[in-house]
Amino acid sequence: MRREQTGGINAVEALIERSPERVLQLWVAGDNPRVKALVGRAKAAGIPVQAAKAGTLDKQTGGETHQGVVAEFRPVEPMSEAELDALVEARGGDLLLLALDQVQDPHNLGACLRSAAAAGVDAVLVPRDRSAPLSPAARRAAAGAAEVVPLVEVANLARALEHLKQAGVWAVGLAGEAGTSIHDIDLRGPRIVVMGSEEKGLRRLTAERCDELAKIPMPGSMESLNVSVATGIALFEAVRQRGAK
Repeated sequence: MRREQTGGINAVEALIERSPERVLQLWVAGDNPRVKALVGRAKAAGIPVQAAKAGTLDKQTGGETHQGVVAEFRPVEPMSEAELDALVEARGGDLLLLALDQVQDPHNLGACLRSAAAAGVDAVLVPRDRSAPLSPAARRAAAGAAEVVPLVEVANLARALEHLKQAGVWAVGLAGEAGTSIHDIDLRGPRIVVMGSEEKGLRRLTAERCDELAKIPMPGSMESLNVSVATGIALFEAVRQRGAK
C-alpha cells in the first residue's frame, strides 16, 4: 500500500472532508484553532491523531510550510486514459480540460490545480516524464484542489491531444507569439486549454497539435506571466464565455 504525507490546513482539511477513509494518521503541533477543529473532525472519523513537535513536522514535509498539521494518507491513483475517454463522452459539450506541458515547479503545479478546481475543470493532463510530481509541496500549493481535480498522466501529450481531437475536443494553446487574444478565441464547447512550461513554453509538437494558439494581452512592461497566473486567466476566460455563475 502506497503512502504519502502532506501538510497544511487546507490540504489536510480537504482530505478529511472528501476521503476520510484514505487518511491514516495526523500529526499536530501548536494551538492553532483551525488545527484543533481538524483534530476534532479527525477523531470523529476514527483517524489516529498524534502530538508532535514543529521540528518533526518540518522534517516530514521537507521544510515546506505545514501550519501545524501533517497527514499520512493513501493517494488516489491518477486517472487512466481509458477513464479520461469515458469522462469526455459523459461531459459532452460542457467538457473543460487543462493540459500542462512539462510544468516542473511543484508550486506552479499546485497553483494550476487550484485554479482548475475553482474554474470547474474536469481533469488536468500532464506528461508522465519531466513534469512536477504531486508532491507535498504541490499539494500544499493546491490547498485541497488535488483532492478535487483528477490528474491524468499521459505517455505523450502531443498524441493525447490528437486523440482528444478525434473525440471532438478542441485544443487551445497559450503562446506569447500567437496573433490572437485569448479573449477572441471561442472557449465554449468541449475544450482543452494547453499551457507550456515555465521557461520554454509549449513544445513544438505540442503547439502543432493545438487547433488554435492564443496570447494573453499585456499592455504593460512585462513580456510574460508565471504559468499559474496565465492558467488562471485562460481558464476564467472560459468560465466567463460559458456564462458560469
